[in-house]
Amino acid sequence: MRLVVSPHDLAIGGSQINAVDLAAEVASLGHDVLIYARPGPLEPYITDEKGLRLVLANDMRYRPAPTRVWQLARLARKEKVDVIHAYEWPPCLDAYYGAHLFGRVPVVCTVLSMGFTPLVPSTVPLLIGTHQMADELRQTFPGQVGVMEPPIDTVRDNPGNDGRSFRAEHGVGDDEFLVVSVSRLAIDLKLDALVDAIDAVATLARSHPVRLVMVGDGPAAGDLRRRADAVNAALGRFVIELPGATLDPRSAYAAADAVVGMGSSALRAMSHGKPVVVQGERGFARLYDEESAPLFGYTGFYGLGPGTSGGPLVVDALRTLIARPELRAKLGALGLRAVEERYSLRAAARQVCTVYEEAIRAPHRLLPALKETIRTGARAVGIEIDNHRPSTKLARRGKDAAQLDATASPFGTPPTGARS
Repeated sequence: MRLVVSPHDLAIGGSQINAVDLAAEVASLGHDVLIYARPGPLEPYITDEKGLRLVLANDMRYRPAPTRVWQLARLARKEKVDVIHAYEWPPCLDAYYGAHLFGRVPVVCTVLSMGFTPLVPSTVPLLIGTHQMADELRQTFPGQVGVMEPPIDTVRDNPGNDGRSFRAEHGVGDDEFLVVSVSRLAIDLKLDALVDAIDAVATLARSHPVRLVMVGDGPAAGDLRRRADAVNAALGRFVIELPGATLDPRSAYAAADAVVGMGSSALRAMSHGKPVVVQGERGFARLYDEESAPLFGYTGFYGLGPGTSGGPLVVDALRTLIARPELRAKLGALGLRAVEERYSLRAAARQVCTVYEEAIRAPHRLLPALKETIRTGARAVGIEIDNHRPSTKLARRGKDAAQLDATASPFGTPPTGARS
């Protein structure tokens, strides 16, 4: 098969890395695969490490982007593409309008975010990242819904990776308990959890030799760094560090005594044999163990809390792991076994190839496709109009500013002369 895989961008994030890793694994099965996406930090990962062809997408102002619609249509004709696999709804609509509607190139859409938009055309096979979301969508979404859990490259992400250089680089002593977070430092979905992680480690650091290294970058980075600086100043020592993003976080996972996070980051930590505190939104936090494993197997490595701070829950989970090294080893082995048995990249590649083959065999019906074009187009235009209204922008900016009012230390005002 000749395939185009279209992540929603090439920022360093779970959905994008999953898309690239799965594309490379599909290519290793003998298929011709290229990546189509906007420029970003993952470019060398795609071309140099994974050896995939990369076509850079035109920039966009609106979604769907007319320039990308035409670019994808031309690309599909030139490359004689059999299937386009789009990740998240904007690339899905670009591909649907550009290559599917009149070019009759099948489109498959994967949505790995923890929310769903009705902008995905119902005539496109849809793959959702959790069984819970798939069950809920089948009640309302008229199209085909399948499950594609985040695939993990257990060959690259394994307990044999060495984390000693990471600990040395960040000055983490052998007697210090290192908590690691590898995440896109985003406002949506993740900000509350990132703040909870900082506050939890700040609380534990009063009585335990604990450190937190948050690997990643994004729009919330500056505000989170200011919060970390306030914590370090209040404690009078270096406890929390945000070194930025990296294309290869394996040494960070390998160095950790415990990992806090969600989604594919939690799964990569488990693939390294590390215990994980799974975070979500609205104060959700829970240790991955034998009791919670069935829950996360259904809901995905994420959750919604009651709306209060999840910091105390993270504190309790980390305090338990600090006090019980034998539990850390047990939970690390439990997570590793789960990843190897259920989230293997090779198994996911075979599964998605079956979806591609079914999409190719499915008849192209122009009338339903035109109806979906009108329906989704009207919704997309309405959303873009709303997004570009000054009142909407100001309201969103005000909400973000309120969320990011996280610069104060949980201890209050830093003492005068405290060092960071």
